[in-house]
Amino acid sequence: MSRAQFVRPARAADVDAVVAVQVDSWRAVYGTLLPDDVLAEMAGEEARDRFREQWTAALASPPTSRHRLVVATDEEAGVRRVVGFAAFGPAGDPDLWPGKDAEVFALHVAPERTRQGHGSRLLNACVEQLVESGFGTVYVWVPESDNALRAFFESSGWRPDGARREIDLGRPLTMVRLHAAISE
Repeated sequence: MSRAQFVRPARAADVDAVVAVQVDSWRAVYGTLLPDDVLAEMAGEEARDRFREQWTAALASPPTSRHRLVVATDEEAGVRRVVGFAAFGPAGDPDLWPGKDAEVFALHVAPERTRQGHGSRLLNACVEQLVESGFGTVYVWVPESDNALRAFFESSGWRPDGARREIDLGRPLTMVRLHAAISE
């Protein structure tokens, strides 16, 4: 493992790597929870093109000055690579106050690079920047069933707040909202 691991703001040149991590991570996290045709569609070139457009737009023109996209990088054989990313900003749920409530919209690490500290570095960078921006509580939506993403957040002290929602992806996927207080 490299000692040259760090988190930095994402750049336009990172978009393809962010998309690759997103697709690979979704397949690993949601693979057993979604129908095969949905997983295949998410990994297809049309979906990758839409993801590229979304991340490019998010970097070029974020919805607010408090929205951020950061990447975790690592160096292998003298080459620095993006191995994870996180997107966060003001919470969008109608029962939350975007002035003080934040949301982690996405936090993913390449499946072959999990359990190497990248997720923790990303989460710490999110929380640090959210605290600096004046947020007091942060939320994230994760699948209700056992999965690595939920386990990661819960092992970091996040707890369900009682909110649930269902996403229809060919079959219902129940999501729960976790939260953590990040300032007093």
